[in-house]
Amino acid sequence: MSSLQISFIKSSSELKECPDSRMAECALIGRSNVGKSTLINALARNKNLAKTSSKPGKTQLINHFIVRQEWHLVDLPGYGYAKRSKTEIGKISQRIDQYLFRRKQLACTYVLIDLRHSLQSIDLAFINKLGEHQIPLKIVFTKADKIPKNKKQAQVNSILEELGEYWQTLPEHFVTSSEKGIGMEALLADMDSICTEINANYFGSSHPGK
Repeated sequence: MSSLQISFIKSSSELKECPDSRMAECALIGRSNVGKSTLINALARNKNLAKTSSKPGKTQLINHFIVRQEWHLVDLPGYGYAKRSKTEIGKISQRIDQYLFRRKQLACTYVLIDLRHSLQSIDLAFINKLGEHQIPLKIVFTKADKIPKNKKQAQVNSILEELGEYWQTLPEHFVTSSEKGIGMEALLADMDSICTEINANYFGSSHPGK
């Protein structure tokens, strides 16, 4: 996988502060400490692009990155919030909802799930909320290298089976490992394809930033 032309644009505390551009966006979200920043760095092949931390809940703002000057990759705050006050949790929750439900440039939301664990109730609730609001979404299983190869597919199937109790048609999914580079090319190609199509059909150009 070759290096990717991706750079940080800005962090926003409110929807109105987000970049005012005619570019499609793909957003990443998941529970705190699911590996969002590490995944962004793996996609870019630049370990210093997005700040990572062993302490859950470091990302609190809406972080915009630009890919090849063509579309935006957005790192949203994690849900789960680690140890935060009710006031902080309320602000972060509102920030996430404002972006997901009102951001016109949003093409698809990629929900990250740690493959080492069974489907958590907070993940299920969040995924179902997106479905109820008809927000396009796909599932990204992270840290696939942390479980034995002979158990990997069984774990994926178990989570999808549980989701299937609520979804008539399951969201598309990707199995990834930021550390090993597993699934990075397929994930990036999917984002690229979605954003290119949205840019051409809704923003009038495949290169709206130029």
